[in-house]
Amino acid sequence: MAQVTQQHTLPEETQRGKAFAPEYQGALGTLSVNASLTDVRAKGLEELRAAEAAGDLSGMARCGLAVAEACRRLGHNEEADRAWKASYRAARSARDTGAMAWALWSGGTLARQRGALPLAYRLLRLAAELGERGGDIVVRGYSLAGLAETGRIQGDYQAVGELHEQLLAEARRRGEARHTVWALEGIAQMHRNTGSYDTALALFEEAADTARQADDRRGQAWALRGMADVLSVRDGDTERALELLSRAETMCHEMRLSSALAYNHKMRGNVHYRAGRYAQAREDYTLALSEFRAMDEARGTALARLGLAKSLARLGQDPAETVAELASLRHALERLGLRHAHDMIDKAAAELGVGPVPGYDASPAPDGRETPAPGGRGAGR
Repeated sequence: MAQVTQQHTLPEETQRGKAFAPEYQGALGTLSVNASLTDVRAKGLEELRAAEAAGDLSGMARCGLAVAEACRRLGHNEEADRAWKASYRAARSARDTGAMAWALWSGGTLARQRGALPLAYRLLRLAAELGERGGDIVVRGYSLAGLAETGRIQGDYQAVGELHEQLLAEARRRGEARHTVWALEGIAQMHRNTGSYDTALALFEEAADTARQADDRRGQAWALRGMADVLSVRDGDTERALELLSRAETMCHEMRLSSALAYNHKMRGNVHYRAGRYAQAREDYTLALSEFRAMDEARGTALARLGLAKSLARLGQDPAETVAELASLRHALERLGLRHAHDMIDKAAAELGVGPVPGYDASPAPDGRETPAPGGRGAGR
């Protein structure tokens, strides 16, 4: 029979309205949600070795989870991949259902970060099922949230909008500040992407305030980024947007949040681009692109490439080079399963006055490479 494990009740921090990090478990359970990720990794490895020496399989699983999550957020994806798999094996050997679910959640989150969305769906569904079977409401909620976020990234708002609202209600009912912030930000992002800027800004502001009160600097950094985006696109308030991004960037540096920092830099590029500061936007996108590539973050890489292509076009790049890059980007985005990839590229081409942008033929050329197919809608379409 599976062991009954520690994550069935919410910690004392939650009862006080403070954010907590449920992925830091066992010997690492006292770590703050705001702990530096390099410190989390080092402490996790230390405690993992101690658990291995003691033959404590559940301890190995839970310490390995913290290592996996710290590595993922630092952009050390290969190490993160090894760590979550080792955590799952230890949990399975210990028949620790909760720890198995958490390891699968970590693996699914890493898969989404790397752009492997079908794998992310599979692992997160399994994690949610195991969390429910083991009575661990927190990992179940986090896994369902992961599924919702994966659908949102793909642009499938109709399918996941209701789930976001459901998870927000559950998080508020249980007093989980960190999860409340996540849900608010997800719902805000969908409103922003569909043009409901006032609603989006109000939700991002609520998320930022909730995160601040709960001492959740990670959540606050993401919320400030969202606020900056809306203020830039809705009001053209470039300086206020840059000020918010600078505040968020400081938090990212303090916690070594590599992914959040890269997205912050990409957003800074967006803000400068909208303001017509194309040379500065080019520098921002170039920095973000190098950061995304270093952590094998496929979606961020593609979006930074798109921003860079648009900036270079505004700075006088040969239109043929811009079209070639947009065609390559359409393929990259569609391979990630983003439903709006075609429209995103067509909109960029129209904005820049270039095109038409060819699609891609799914069949390989004789040398094994994919070949352009004028007028096509991309591989698998």
